[in-house]
Amino acid sequence: MPFANIKLPEAALNKKQKAEFAHSVTELFVSYFGEGSRPYTMVLIEEVKDGGYTRADEVFILPEQYRAKPD
Repeated sequence: MPFANIKLPEAALNKKQKAEFAHSVTELFVSYFGEGSRPYTMVLIEEVKDGGYTRADEVFILPEQYRAKPD
């Protein structure tokens, strides 16, 4: 079963964008493994809360301009 675990900053994508992202990842797997893999493909999108990880040795908080707009 193809499986993708994607971690993104919380609020980086809205609900519609997450659905589109998951669909695109599924299509990528199908392009490699064939149409038979589609029903078994799992895409897990995890949102990491602000302050829940670091970048360049500093606690990361997603800037407002990069937050998704409600769908």
